[in-house]
Order: sequence, then C-alpha cells, then structure tokens
Amino acid sequence: MRLHRLDITAFGPFGGEQSVDFDALSGAGLFLLHGPTGAGKTSVLDAVCYALYGSVPGARQNAQGLTLRSDHADAATRTGVRLELTVAGRRLEITRQPPWERSKKRGAGTTVEKAQSGLREYDAAAGTWQAMSRSHQEIGEEITQLLGMNREQFCQVVLLPQGDFARFLRADAEARGRLLGRLFDTHRFAEAEKRLAERRRSAEARVRDADAALLADAHRMQQAAGDAMELPELQPGDPGLAEAVTSAAAVARSTAREQLTVAHCGLAAAETAHADAARTLAETGELHRLQRRFADARERAALLEERAAEHEADRLRMERARKAETVAPALELRDAADADHRRAAVAESRARALLPASYADSGPAGLATAARRAAEELGTLESARRAEQRLSALLTERAGLDRQERADDDVQQEAADWLAAWEPTRTALQARVDDAQDATARAEQLAVLRDPARRRLAAARQRDEFAHDTDAARQQALRSGESAALARTHWLDLKEQRLTGIAAELAAGLTAGEPCAVCGATEHPAPARRDAGHVDRAAEEAALAAFQRADERHTEDERRLGVVREALAAATAEAGDAPTDRLAVEVTQLEEEFAEVRGRASALHAAREDLRRAEQEHERRTASRQETAVRAASRTARRDALDRERALLETELAQARGDAGSVAARAAQLERRTALLTDAADTARAAEDTAQRLKDADARLSDAAFRAGFETPQAAADALLDDTAHRRLQHRLDAWQSEQAAVRAALAEADAARAAGQPPADLDTARAAAEAAARRARDAASAHDAAARRCAELDLLSARSAVGVRQLAPLREDYDRVARLAGLAAGTSSDNERRMRLESYVLAARLEQVAAAATVRLRRMSSGRYTLVHSDDRTGRGRSGLGLHVVDAWTGSERDTATLSGGETFFASLALALGLADVVTDEAGGVRLDTLFIDEGFGSLDEQTLDEVLDVLDSLRERDRSVGIVSHVADLRRRVHAQLEVVKGRSGSTVRQRGVG
Repeated sequence: MRLHRLDITAFGPFGGEQSVDFDALSGAGLFLLHGPTGAGKTSVLDAVCYALYGSVPGARQNAQGLTLRSDHADAATRTGVRLELTVAGRRLEITRQPPWERSKKRGAGTTVEKAQSGLREYDAAAGTWQAMSRSHQEIGEEITQLLGMNREQFCQVVLLPQGDFARFLRADAEARGRLLGRLFDTHRFAEAEKRLAERRRSAEARVRDADAALLADAHRMQQAAGDAMELPELQPGDPGLAEAVTSAAAVARSTAREQLTVAHCGLAAAETAHADAARTLAETGELHRLQRRFADARERAALLEERAAEHEADRLRMERARKAETVAPALELRDAADADHRRAAVAESRARALLPASYADSGPAGLATAARRAAEELGTLESARRAEQRLSALLTERAGLDRQERADDDVQQEAADWLAAWEPTRTALQARVDDAQDATARAEQLAVLRDPARRRLAAARQRDEFAHDTDAARQQALRSGESAALARTHWLDLKEQRLTGIAAELAAGLTAGEPCAVCGATEHPAPARRDAGHVDRAAEEAALAAFQRADERHTEDERRLGVVREALAAATAEAGDAPTDRLAVEVTQLEEEFAEVRGRASALHAAREDLRRAEQEHERRTASRQETAVRAASRTARRDALDRERALLETELAQARGDAGSVAARAAQLERRTALLTDAADTARAAEDTAQRLKDADARLSDAAFRAGFETPQAAADALLDDTAHRRLQHRLDAWQSEQAAVRAALAEADAARAAGQPPADLDTARAAAEAAARRARDAASAHDAAARRCAELDLLSARSAVGVRQLAPLREDYDRVARLAGLAAGTSSDNERRMRLESYVLAARLEQVAAAATVRLRRMSSGRYTLVHSDDRTGRGRSGLGLHVVDAWTGSERDTATLSGGETFFASLALALGLADVVTDEAGGVRLDTLFIDEGFGSLDEQTLDEVLDVLDSLRERDRSVGIVSHVADLRRRVHAQLEVVKGRSGSTVRQRGVG
C-alpha cells in the first residue's frame, strides 16, 4: 500500500482545504511530520484512517461523526477527505464526507445531511477515473479485503503508536493477549474455547439431568419399598450413582417378593375363618328369625281373641247396610219427586200473584185460553207499529232539512263577506312576497362581500401588531448581535493568551524522572513559570461557553425577526395600506345592512305560505257557495213530499192506538198480558204433574222397604252407609280376615314350631364373631394388595431405572471426553502443565514470530546488545504463554522487558512495532505496506542511539518504503530534510511541505 495524495477540507483543526503530496515526501524515503502541540499532526493520520475505514481511532469518533468537523470552517463549507493510494496494484481514490449540519435553504433552523462516500479506480489505459461505488458498506468491505486488515490492525501496523508498544512491553500476559488478539484475529480460537466450555456445560447438564431422573426413580422405589431399601448419600453427577441405585433396587425387589408370599398365606387363612364365621352367623340368624316369627304369631292370635266381639258387630252392620242398598233407589226417587213438587208449587204461586184477581180461580186450561186470545189481538197491531216507526223517521228527516237550510244560509252569508275582501288581501300578500325576494337577493350580494372584508380587517389588525413586533425584534437582534461579538472577541483574546502561556501550563504537569509528554525527555532543567494574569483551560472554556450561548441567543433573535417580518409581509399583502379604523367602519356598516336584509329575507317562506293558503281558501269558499245553492233547490222538493206522507200516517195511527198513548204502548200491554197468562198456565200444569209423581214414589218406597225386611222406609234409610263409612267398615273386616289367615299359617309352620322348642338363639355373639373374622380378612387382603402393588411398582421403576442407566452411559462418556478437551483448551486441566489457554497458545506462536522479527532490528539499534525472546513461563498464579523477555548480550542474562530504561524501551518498542508490522503484513496475505508512520518517543534517545535508530528506519527504504516520523524533537528537523509541517493559527491549521522537489 502506497499513499499518493491527501486532501483535507474543514476536518479537525483544518478550517479550509489542505493538501499533502505523499509522492513528493516519499521520494526521500524518510520524512518528518512536526508542528506545535495541538496543531493537528495526529489529525493528518486520522484523515488517512477516516478515508480508508470511515472512522478515526479512539474516542475522537462519536456515533454520528459530527465532531470531525472543524470549528474554524465556514458554515457553507462541507467537511470532507479525499485520499489517493495504490494497493494490490490498483490506484484508487476514496472520498468521504461525514454528516453535515447546515442551515436550511428554506425557512429557519438547521438540517443534517447524511454522510457520503465514493470510490473510484484509475484506468491507466483510458487515462480516466472510473466510479466503483457510493455505498459506505461496500467501500469498507472492498478496502478491508484489499488491505487484509481492519481498522485496529491498520492503526497498529501502519500508524505505529510507540506509547502503545511501550505499554505492550511492560504489560502482563492478559493485556498482551488482548492486543495480539485484535491484531491477529484469534477470535475463532477463543470461540473454540467458548464452544468447548458450552459443550462441557451442556454435557454436564445432560448427565446431571439423567442422574436426577435416575435418583428420582430411586426415591420413588424407596417410598414404595419402605424400610426395605437404603439409598447411598450421592448427588446428581457423582460417579457410581447408577451402580448404587441398581444394587439397592435389586435388594428392594427381593424383599418385596418375600413379603408378598407371607401376605398371600395370611390372606388364605383369614378368608377360611371368615367363611366359617359367616356360615355360623347365617344359621344363628335363621333360628332367631323362626323363634321370633312363632312368638309373634302367638301374640297376634291372642289379640284377635280380644277383638272378636267388635268384629261380629261390624259384620252385622255391614249385612244391614247391604240390605238397605236395595231400597236406596226408591228412596232417591221419592226424594227427587218431593223436591220437584215443591219447586213447581212455588213457581205456580209466583206466576198467579202477577195475574189480575179475575184469573185467581182459573185452572191451567182457562189460563191457556186467555193467553191465546191476547196473542191474537197483538198480531193485529203489527201494521200500525210499522207506520208509527215510519212517522218517527219522517219527522226526524224533516227536522234535518230545516237544520241544513239554516246552516247553508250561514255559509252563504260568510262566503259573500269573505269574497268581498279578497282582492285587497291578495294584493297585500303578493307585496310581502316581492319584498322578501328582493331582500334575499340583496343578502346574497352582501354575504359575498362579508368574508373578504372580515379577512382584510383581521389582516390589518395583525399588520399593526406585527409592525410593532418587528421593531422590537429588530432592536433585540441588534443587542444580542453586539453581545455575541463582544463575547467572541473576549474568548479569542483569552485563547490567544492561553496559547502564549501554554508552556507554563504543560510544565505544571511535569514530574521529575518522568518523560515529557512533548519531547519525551526525563530531565526538566528549566520549566516555564506562570506569570500574572495567566489564563487556564477553565477560563478559556468558560469564555467559549459564554460566546456560544450569546451566539445561540443572537441566532434565535435573528430567526424570530425573520419570522415576524414574513408574517408582517403576509398581513400587509392581505390588508393593503388602508387604515384599520376605516376598514372596521366598513365592516360594521356591511354587517348592519346584512343583518337588516337577512331579517326581511327570512320572511319569504312565511309570505309565500300565507299567499298559498289565502288562494286555497278563496277556491274553497267559492265552491262552497255553489254547493249550498244546489242543496237548497233539492231540499224544497223533498220537504213537500214528506208533508204529504205525514198526514196519511197520522190518520192511520189514531185508529190503532185506541186509549194508549201510542201503538207501541198498546202492543207492550198485550205482550205482557200474553206472557203472564202463558207462564201461569205452564206452572199450573207442572204442579199437577209433580204431585202425581210424588204419590207414586211414596207407594214404591213402602213396598221396597217391606221386601228388604225393614218395618218402615225410615229404618231402611237409617241403615244405609255413605261411601266413606262403607269403605272404612269393609277395610276393618278385610284386615281381620287377613290377620286371622296369617296367624293360622304361621302357627302351622313345622320349622317355626321346631325352632320354638329349642333354646333361644345368641345372635349378637355370632354377629360379633363374624365381624371380627371379616375385619381380619380385609386386613389380610389389604396387606396382600399392598405387597402386590409394591412388587409391581418396584418392577416398573427398576425397569425404567435400567433404561436410564443404559442411556446414561454414553452421556457420561461424552461428558468425560468433552470436559477433558474443554479443560485442556481453557488451561484448567491438570494435563495442561503451563495452564495455557488455546488462544494464548496460538498468540504465543505469533508472539514468537514477532519477537524474532523484532530482534533483527533491535540488535542493530542496540549495537548487538539486546535480543527479544518469547517466554512461556508462568508468572505467579497466572497462566503462561505470552511472556516477553530481553536477553542482554553484555551480561548474558535474560530479564523482563519492564526493566528497560526509557530510551531502551523506545527503540525496543520501535523494533517490536516494525516486527509486528512485518508479521501482520504476512498474516494479511502479503500485502505490501510502502508507507509507515512512527509516532513520537525519539526525545528519549541519545545522539548515538538516535543515529542507529534512524539508520534502521532509513534501511526500510531498501524495500522501497517511505517512513513518516511524527515528533517534536528539534534535532530531527536537522537530520530529516523532507518535512511536513503543521502550522496552527487563529483561523485554523495549515500544512507546509519542505525539502521536497
């Protein structure tokens, strides 16, 4: 890789555009990059790194890259870096621009433009640049692939930081391992260690899970076996757990089978005893039942003897009741005839009471004849009744005609009066409609003018307010601008004063015996002193913060002034130059006129409705007057016809009424008389019939009672029983017969008679013996079932544990194998005597290569005195593998690199850095690194050693390399002619090249 040209714009301390011609500097092979502290020497190297990888080393890169922009840059200048280089035989140009916060092109405020990148390749045949990519990711991947290094490796190999390698020399094994791991990318070996550790933990977890399952089965077997099984005191993962569980399970199964045999014998004996006791209890129970049955039969027979007289009385009463039941129909018939006769006599008396006294002695035939004569007279009045009804309807119709005539006269008069005033009314209503229509048209015209007038008035009022606000904002912006200018001047003055006295500030941090951060010298003969009025960092930062706050306030005031001016212009464009008062008067007059015409226009609908209703009323009244005239003509003819018919009907009715008030009254008298006579005749005949039936029923009843054996009908009636009494008496007789038959059958049983002759049965003793035998049988069955379940459960659990033991064997073998490999890789195994991790082992091989490559240059720098060697000895309790010693050829001793002096540490670290660069280059695929940078540390060397170091660096040109030295040492400016000087100033830093053609 060879650098050709670097262009920097608004990057870091460089406010403008600066260019570095590396081709000119590389012509001398060795060039010096120097400048005062804070000028930006490191920023040149940062720009190279940013161009290649899109980021800078260390904490100078934030998440968005906004801190890369120079504070000295003009607001319109965008930060950017462009680098031309040749790598792998290809000439490339890389352009990168970080995110840029700039002012918005429209409106106030700022916006952030995204980062941009570009990659071009030079086509030598065509003599032009060819664009390759504008993607950040693609460019980064392309450069990393071409260089074979990531950013960390590039910063260690190309930008050799001597302070880091000095710390590397003095660091312990862990710190060296972290640095070498980043450079040689041994992450895959660390991942291998991690994977082995994870596999070990996974295998261990599987073994523990299998052991836990096996131990859980063992605990369940122990619970099933009770005291017959003892488990060893082992935990999951302990060796020998499977064998111990298998042995304990075999003992438990044997013991359980013995217990099952004993329980089976006990169950057979208990069942035999229980059967004997049950048989004895059954026999005793049967004897007790027979003895009790015979004794009960004797008691029931004695009770029947005591109730024999009562049973005989019930039997005789039932016999008389059955005889009386033959007389019951005659009794019922006589009672029904008597009731009918009484009802008929009452009805006859009530009907005769309503007749005139002349009919008191008339029989049923006479009453019927009188009723027939009254009905015949009633038939002759039917024609007169219809004539009377017609006369009534005729009078009603005649009265209706008179009412219609009076109503029509009123309608005629009212219509005539209303129609006389129609023309003036119609004219007034039409005038109202016309006026409302004119008002509606005017309201629409005014509505169009209202909104523009209102908007113009509102804009005029805003114009007046914005004019006042603009003056206030202008004054505020002027005041804040003056304050910001004064704050900037004060800050720049303090900054210049601090830069003038920066030597005293740096001298305050010097410590005797410690190297200077600027020149690297350990002796400080004349450090600068602070004079009166010295400005420190805090004062400068406070002034800067005050300036930034004042500038922010001024920017905000300018933005507010712009906003107010834009609002004022918009309001003026809307309102014009007319005074606000005049516009307000115009709007008021317009609103008043609009309200007045809108009120008139709102009456349009009502006026139209009134006119429509008036026209409808005119039509209705005209039609009504015509209808009343037609009805009057037809009414006169109808009235004459009704008068003629009325005279004829009145003559006919006068003859038919007689002395009654009307035909209807005469007909009502005849109808009532006919009804009373007919009812009296019917009731008289019914009384005669019921009297005869009662007489016949008395005769039949006397005959039936005599045949049934009763002296009188009343005696037969007394012997009858109702249904309830009959059922109760029959139930007592049936119960007596059933009880008598049952007692006779019980006393006749031979078994009961024999049992009564034996001693009384002891049922309680037999029952107690049977219960005890049953209890013993149940206990024996429970013990047998428990023993059988125990054997079955132990067999099942033993089979499952045997399967678990077989499955556990390959898991434990795998765990033993993986645990041994993981222990070896992690350096914790006893087989790993040096406790060296796998990654440390690989890094130790790399470190051995680096030490060999560094020794070639270290021997030359130290005149053959020092040699770097790798050591894999352990330090204290730590792990071995990454030790680094120096062999002193003058004393023949080997000692730690931490014992080197300051100058020795510098050229040893320089040799180590160069050796590391060679090894990393070979590791990256042999990419040639033609440009290197070495940062500081030369101030700690004496003149002879400095010459030897420069000779070594100069020898790098033999491989067509160019080496840039970054240093403050003044002697190097005399020794190295090609120089790149970084000059700082108030407006930003600049670069100058010297000693180049």
